[in-house]
Amino acid sequence: MLNEPVIATMIILALIAVGEVVSIKTRARVPMLLVVLLGYLVLLWVGVFPQDLVANSTFSTVGAVLIAPLIVHMGTLIPMKIIRQQYKSVIIALIGIVIAATTILLIVSPIFGYKTAAAGTGPLTGGIIAYVVTSEKLQALGLTALVTIPVLILSLQSLIGLPLTTYFLRKYAVKVKEGMGSKPFVAATAEAPVQHKSVETEVEKATKKNWIPDRYATPSILLFQLFLGGSIAVLVGNLTGIHYSIWALVIGLVGTLGGFYRDKMMERANSFGVGMVGVIFVIIPSMNQVTFGLFIQNIPAVFTILLIGAVGIILGGILGAKLVKWDINKGIPVALTAMYGFPGDYLVCEEVARSVGENKDEEDYIFNEILSPMLVGGFTTVTTASILIASILMSTFS
Repeated sequence: MLNEPVIATMIILALIAVGEVVSIKTRARVPMLLVVLLGYLVLLWVGVFPQDLVANSTFSTVGAVLIAPLIVHMGTLIPMKIIRQQYKSVIIALIGIVIAATTILLIVSPIFGYKTAAAGTGPLTGGIIAYVVTSEKLQALGLTALVTIPVLILSLQSLIGLPLTTYFLRKYAVKVKEGMGSKPFVAATAEAPVQHKSVETEVEKATKKNWIPDRYATPSILLFQLFLGGSIAVLVGNLTGIHYSIWALVIGLVGTLGGFYRDKMMERANSFGVGMVGVIFVIIPSMNQVTFGLFIQNIPAVFTILLIGAVGIILGGILGAKLVKWDINKGIPVALTAMYGFPGDYLVCEEVARSVGENKDEEDYIFNEILSPMLVGGFTTVTTASILIASILMSTFS
């Protein structure tokens, strides 16, 4: 029965659905990937799942094909105009992950080895695509034992990042509330559009000149554009030896800036959900080589990387905040978005605004003040910078 592709796919999707429910119920405190990956491991260890379950589904083939177009899509998520307006958030986010990566490599490498440190750095400073880049390289080199590290980092990092973000962001929100009536504070918030509607308007303005007229921007044509960019990235990657993920990001960013791509291409093509599910199907088979012994063996390295990485991100947030003259309690949360990204950054802004504001006006004011920098920080790390870091680190492996 489990040999049937539809049934095998349904079983994995059931596990993903359970993970989504848990994530929604806990407001992203327990991430979906943690439930899916650890759930799969446990069911594999006790013999409920056969090792060829995902292979039988054949859906991992779809996911593998979608990775390059998905990275191109990452480059279309937020226009350059918005990034320029929130350049301070970008600076802080970049400083945070650079210091975190440097700290991990300097401190963890002498203890657990360079390859162990590098295997955890990419996923820690970003998200699922950075993990894919890392795991692909590890498996290509036959370092399957190390795959456990990025898997656990990816699964556990938000459990550290979200509580830390809530702590610092609440402290900043209290100051926002206290300064609501002061003119200097109101002026400070005007440096960039913070209203959600304003951001959407700026996105529309930034992408209004498109190569493809609106009437031809159908899901099929949009997907063709993404696959065209992904194909070029793979070909150039093969020719240059530079990982295709970097080229795909560049193509997405430049293509959006030049008008070839629209913003949020995969969402416009009604295929983002399928794309992300496909990537999860690509990730899960890497668990097949993770025995219980390897899992236990790598836990000390994982928690060391998480601890050192979190400290490095916080230090980067402090340094970045002082550099751009922001309150450190605003800068640190922006840097910490590297540990969870969207939708965690959006949800934590909602929770903090609701818990600090005493009425609807205060909640809206606080929410609008903290949302834009948090979103831009998360997009910077998860969609761009972490993929570059993962690609560069993996290229140092022989």
